[in-house]
Formats: sequence, C-alpha cells, structure tokens
Amino acid sequence: MPLQAVERVSQLGQRIRVARIRRSWSVAELASKAGINRNTLTALELGKPGTAVGVCFTVLWALGLDKSLDAVADPDGDLHGKALEASRRPTRAGKVRKANDDYDF
Repeated sequence: MPLQAVERVSQLGQRIRVARIRRSWSVAELASKAGINRNTLTALELGKPGTAVGVCFTVLWALGLDKSLDAVADPDGDLHGKALEASRRPTRAGKVRKANDDYDF
C-alpha cells in the first residue's frame, strides 16, 4: 500500500477509537454491537490495512457515524473526474434533423 493510504487507514482507526472512548464503550462492547470479534476491532483501531472495509462500515454504523460515509467518493465532489468527463464531450452539437412528416394531414 502507498504510504499515504497507510496513514489514512491509521487515522481512521484512531478516530474510531476516540469515538468508542467518548461513548465509554469497551472494545468488547463495541465489538458485540457490531457483531465482530474483539481482535478484529482492535486491528481496525490500530489501523491495520488488512481489515475488511465491511468491518469498518459496520463499526461506524454501530457508533452511529455511518452517515459520515455519504461524502466518500461522492460523484458530485469528484472535481477531477468531472473535468475529465467534460473534456471528452463534443465541442459542437450535431445537425438538427427535420422530422419526417409523410403522414401529416
């Protein structure tokens, strides 16, 4: 994994840990609410990159933070992707074609 991605995974794990501690939940309590093993939650909080993304989403749901995922990879926020898409659009419109009115009375 690229170093920047590893750092982001680690930051996410730290944020999840802070959210758990603010709620005064133990690792066992949050793991139980999320339906996962304590070791898996610990791995997530430590920022281990091998932790499944589904586990992350489930833990955020258990913490009540799943709405924060709405902005992740939002197509409307993808400015680079929008610019690439716009650059592939045709520069001029096609010819206007008349409708065939053979049966116009």
